[in-house]
Amino acid sequence: MTVVEPIRKLSDLRKVENILKKQGLRNLLLFTVGTNCGLRISDILALNINDVKNKTHIQLTEKKTGKYKKFPINSKLKPMFEEYTKNRKPEEPLFKSIFNNRLERVAAYYIIKNACKAAGLNEKIGTHTMRKTFGYHHYKKFKDVAMLQKIFNHSTPQITLQYIGIEQDKIEKSYKNFIL
Repeated sequence: MTVVEPIRKLSDLRKVENILKKQGLRNLLLFTVGTNCGLRISDILALNINDVKNKTHIQLTEKKTGKYKKFPINSKLKPMFEEYTKNRKPEEPLFKSIFNNRLERVAAYYIIKNACKAAGLNEKIGTHTMRKTFGYHHYKKFKDVAMLQKIFNHSTPQITLQYIGIEQDKIEKSYKNFIL
């Protein structure tokens, strides 16, 4: 299994968002949910309109862990959800394919991978990049590995730091600053 990387630079994140915005609100929203909520792609794609329309929180049971999760919809996502869910039926999948059925993970992978490639990112990219990007920037902002560990349901802080690429950043920094 290939290990994917987070998008570490905010400028790169904005480039990807701009590319996805040109493709349409669905693709931009898919990416924005991933980078602002830290959900796995299986949980993002399982969302229906009624899970987000006129809501203050997203509530779900994680597919991988079976654990209940509830978190507030932030101020970036709120207006995007309002626009995207307008005139849509509550039971519809939030993210639909061109064939009008639930978007599949392979399609989501190509949406994210191609946008990142178009933005000039050379890192290993996949749908899990969104979750790792959330974690990386959450940690950089709050420096609270315990909270992030809880959000991700990881068993140890070390696993969380390794998962979001912080350990690799520290290793690279130590190499750059070590000269004999």
